[in-house]
Amino acid sequence: MSTLKADTIVAADGTSPVTLTKQSALKAWILGETDASLIGSFNTASGTDQGTGDFQYSFVNSMSDANYAVATVGTAQNNAEHVYNPARATGTVDINVWDGSAVQDRRQGVHIAGDLA
Repeated sequence: MSTLKADTIVAADGTSPVTLTKQSALKAWILGETDASLIGSFNTASGTDQGTGDFQYSFVNSMSDANYAVATVGTAQNNAEHVYNPARATGTVDINVWDGSAVQDRRQGVHIAGDLA
């Protein structure tokens, strides 16, 4: 068995990131607080609180188009809540939190998969 140890792997030009082939990785993820501040994130610049249960997050690197996949999860304990995305744009994603009867200010967990611009 061989062992490969490396700190950085780059493309043949020496500077570009390596392209994944036959694989797909998350292009962004968000753990957003009830005021749209970021608890944790990847490729997410900032969040905006647009009203009760309505959040918008901006990407550091935009998606290639608005046809990317968004997987969400509610994060409040002991609540039957649903997080959904009503609108996608290449540079932002809008997330709403619904508890079954009304929109709520709750933490949101979001995964973004697709192609970067």
